[in-house]
Amino acid sequence: MSYPMPPESILSLIRRGTVIPASPLALNSRREFDPCRQTALMRYYCQAGAGGVAVGVHTTQFAIRNPEVDLFETVLQTCAQALDEYTRQSGRPVIKIAGIVGRTAQAAREAETALSHGYHAGLLSLSAFGSAPISEMIDHAEEIARLIPLFGFYLQPSVGGRVLPLEFWRKFVLIPNVVAIKIAPFNRYQTFDVIRAVAEEGLENDIALYTGNDDHIITDLITPWTFTVSGNRKILRIRGGLLGQWAVGTKRAVEMLTEIHDLLDTGSDIHPDMLKRNVELTDANAALFDAAHQFRGVIPGVHEVLRRSGLLEGIWTLNPDEGLSEGQFDEIERVLHTYPHLFDDTFIEENRDSWLT
Repeated sequence: MSYPMPPESILSLIRRGTVIPASPLALNSRREFDPCRQTALMRYYCQAGAGGVAVGVHTTQFAIRNPEVDLFETVLQTCAQALDEYTRQSGRPVIKIAGIVGRTAQAAREAETALSHGYHAGLLSLSAFGSAPISEMIDHAEEIARLIPLFGFYLQPSVGGRVLPLEFWRKFVLIPNVVAIKIAPFNRYQTFDVIRAVAEEGLENDIALYTGNDDHIITDLITPWTFTVSGNRKILRIRGGLLGQWAVGTKRAVEMLTEIHDLLDTGSDIHPDMLKRNVELTDANAALFDAAHQFRGVIPGVHEVLRRSGLLEGIWTLNPDEGLSEGQFDEIERVLHTYPHLFDDTFIEENRDSWLT
């Protein structure tokens, strides 16, 4: 039975660990797709040093799949063309990850669409399976894995995910072409379950761990996750992040991850300043992601930062009833003023016009 794998250059980059922004969707004032600004976002992420981009995920708005919208392939194609253009010009490979949702028939169609535009892996959402038994979800994952390499995904229940127990992850990690897992339950116990499954199955060199816990980004990246398996002590690391938070401040995120990798590679001590930055980033994320209102304004919050930088024309989403929550504008204003070192205002100002042409 065949399980496709990404090219070696892409696989090595995934395993090394990198910054992967979850791309927003660029719309104009008529709530129509804006390919120029979508392309500008891809150029921003690439020139900021991101190792990849995830498209068709929650931050891109799941509604792009709705029949009356019908933007899924258009958005994937636009982003892929911009990312491929950057790779041709720079010689630097960029990981292309496509969000894959729905029951098996839909997920298979989305995987085939992603493959037709050169995507390297599918970020597999299991939200459509509700309370389905573990065996059904594993059968589904196996079938999609025969089409495209998998980026596993533990999505927090507050935005449509479900609790996935240790038993699930022990089975999921045995799928031969699971190349990475995005851990995003926003829960320390559930985060531990994923890492434990990888450790106990001896797959720490094959499956890269990525944080999606936007409330604990730096803590996830600097923590040594320690296990004893068959009498042997193992230390696992979360090596990168696939994050909606990194759709803004991407260059700063690249610099931060590089610093963390250097510290870990040399065995240097973690300076307390790193923990201070973790708190700052969590505070900033609470404003962007609208934690005060159970994340209702998460997508408009990310859009607002990109609007202020001039990369997006406005904060419009496909849902005309979706916007910033009460008080969220002021909270975003506060964190942008308090933590300017977490954002890319100067870098974007210097390059925005070229990205938009």
